[in-house]
Amino acid sequence: MTAFKEELKSRLVRYCEIDSQSDMDRPGAPSTECQHVILDLVVEELTEMGAADVVKTDYGTVIATIPGTTEGPTIGFLAHVDTAPQFNATGVKPRVIEGYNGGAISYPDDPELTLTPEDNPYLLEKIGDDIVTASGLTLLGADDKAGMAIVMTAARHLLENPDIKRPTIRVAFTPDEEIGRGVDDRLPRDLGVDFAYTFDGEDLGELVYETFSADFAVVTVKGVSIHPGWAKDKLVNAIHLAAKIVDTLPHVTMTPETTDGYQGFIHVVDCKGTADEMVVRFILRDFEMDGLEAKGALMRQVCETIAATEPRAKITCEISPQYRNMRYWLEDNMMPVDLARAAFDDLGITPKSVPIRGGTDGSRLTELGVPCPNLFTGMQNIHGPLEWVSVQDMEKATELCLKIAERAAKSA
Repeated sequence: MTAFKEELKSRLVRYCEIDSQSDMDRPGAPSTECQHVILDLVVEELTEMGAADVVKTDYGTVIATIPGTTEGPTIGFLAHVDTAPQFNATGVKPRVIEGYNGGAISYPDDPELTLTPEDNPYLLEKIGDDIVTASGLTLLGADDKAGMAIVMTAARHLLENPDIKRPTIRVAFTPDEEIGRGVDDRLPRDLGVDFAYTFDGEDLGELVYETFSADFAVVTVKGVSIHPGWAKDKLVNAIHLAAKIVDTLPHVTMTPETTDGYQGFIHVVDCKGTADEMVVRFILRDFEMDGLEAKGALMRQVCETIAATEPRAKITCEISPQYRNMRYWLEDNMMPVDLARAAFDDLGITPKSVPIRGGTDGSRLTELGVPCPNLFTGMQNIHGPLEWVSVQDMEKATELCLKIAERAAKSA
């Protein structure tokens, strides 16, 4: 197999240096102008490498074709270009640590920050690998620019080697995945594939076909505003009521920091406003729909209970769907999972199929009729300053991408 290490390293650093955070408070697709910079770069690079049908849709997704050389199913390979809004992503300075020696990794821009194998046991499996981190003040953005680099490297290799047997392949790069808006309803039609894979997973060997189901809740608390000097028996402080709602929800059994495995949660993601009006946003997660619906019912019950204590206030709770557990559809069509497993076997990698406590663009695509499991990239500690990735893990993911295409051609 061709070595892809240097290309992956170069692409990852180049992509990570570009600020491409999404923003749930902004409409449009993509939600932020900065995402256009990296999307336009992808268009330019795909065009230069000779991909066909390169287009950036009006909903901000870049799609292109790698022409097939034999019969077989049309396959999609996807990654998302945006980075998480939870932590600073402006001014990312990626660092490549060649031949990691197994010790603690320090950060030049934050001397108090340390990445250690004691806190990150997966690091011990990567001794000798090339590790990429940020500099301490930002996230890295390997989620999902590692996936971008993998798909682009595989695309370049296939286009430069037309003798490699493969069916038609479509690659796609989506915006706004981190805020749950990565898959436009038109994408399945425009992508035009029989099935697809997202490269948006973590540990070497991850083959994910079970994710959370997700809803988004917005609680609006409207109080009564008046000058505090004359507020007795008149003021209704929306901040106090919002705090009561958050405090009444379960803290010990149903938050992200108290749950794991198949346990779902209710997570307050932000609170904004004043004494007059507060808006509190929550994400609701569960692997099963009855569990998700129960969490929504609990949210509404708590809001109604707090509203009953202060009839002068107006409290609303709006819950909207985000994505659903891809298992509901994939368990009826495991062909893309089985194909990936065969490719893992060819590479001597043991697949790890564990439920992930999150979702991907594949969750929504699968729901819309495009079976789309999620595959590893190697990224770790995502959404924070200790984020890192092994270039060698990315290299294995690139080989997996190519092996899936080869396997699909053989099955034709």
